[in-house]
Amino acid sequence: MKSTNFYPLILNPTIKNYIWGGFQLKPYLDPAYDTGNQPVAEIWAIYDQNKIENGFLRGQILAELVADYPLEMLGKTPTQGDSPSFPLLIKLLDCQNWLSVQVHPDDKGAHQLEGPRIRGKSEAWFFLDADPQSQIIAGTKPAISQPELEDAIQNNKILDVIQWHQMNKNDCIYIPAGTIHALGPGLVVYELQQSSDLTYRVFDWDRPLSAGRELHIQKSIHSARLSQSAPKNLEAFEQKDGVSKLIDCEYFSLKHIENHGEILIMDTRRTKLHALTIIEGNAEVIFQQQVYTLQKFQSLLIPAALGQYQLSGEFKLLLATNEE
Repeated sequence: MKSTNFYPLILNPTIKNYIWGGFQLKPYLDPAYDTGNQPVAEIWAIYDQNKIENGFLRGQILAELVADYPLEMLGKTPTQGDSPSFPLLIKLLDCQNWLSVQVHPDDKGAHQLEGPRIRGKSEAWFFLDADPQSQIIAGTKPAISQPELEDAIQNNKILDVIQWHQMNKNDCIYIPAGTIHALGPGLVVYELQQSSDLTYRVFDWDRPLSAGRELHIQKSIHSARLSQSAPKNLEAFEQKDGVSKLIDCEYFSLKHIENHGEILIMDTRRTKLHALTIIEGNAEVIFQQQVYTLQKFQSLLIPAALGQYQLSGEFKLLLATNEE
């Protein structure tokens, strides 16, 4: 396939109905994905197992496309010994109960604990909505030592050593691998992470083990690190021409873009993919005279090979990219 044949990709999302989910995301689902009376905990909007829904690539799995065309999709070819794979996982979450207190290993720890092909998991959260007094857990108290952290994990005292944060709409926080964390009730969240679903539960609020949610104490001890992560509101980020850079780490970057009817010229520069998620309003993505209309909480994947494309409309969106 020539790079000129690539086009913006509409992806088939995966819906997760976990016990902590709610009904805030249901009105935005395509009726084809309606889950009836079940709550919607997560929408996996962009990840390696999405099926492509439009164009001549319809029905193909994203992971297969990346494996065959890493340069065109990601903007780079794998280094020697690596196999090409889609690097990101983007979710929307509706949290109406506490998620488990958990930790993710870094790449080295994931290789040691799970195997050489398994990624670690650093992630970022942008809070699309937050009830008054909503909280998260992120990081450890400054005075805690590594042995004290490990002892707290071992002896079910993790709540004594962690940091609690009250959340507001448009807050953003980076959660590097090794950080103890948990999302609380009353939050709607955009989550950007490495392409990994590797999670070790430290504490599950004394929910019965019969629910099938085992704890992973020894792996958590191996993975957890002292960390202080604090949220920062969108208003505190420098904005230039409607663009605010929220996160820039070795695995991904995240920007907030606000537009009021202008035509924005976007460019992958053929060095990285663009993953667009509308969080307010409606947007039109224009590429080679084709128009793709996106509504609230819909996503679109722009392969690196596309280069320039346009955005127009009244909207706010989150733009995620892989590392260069």
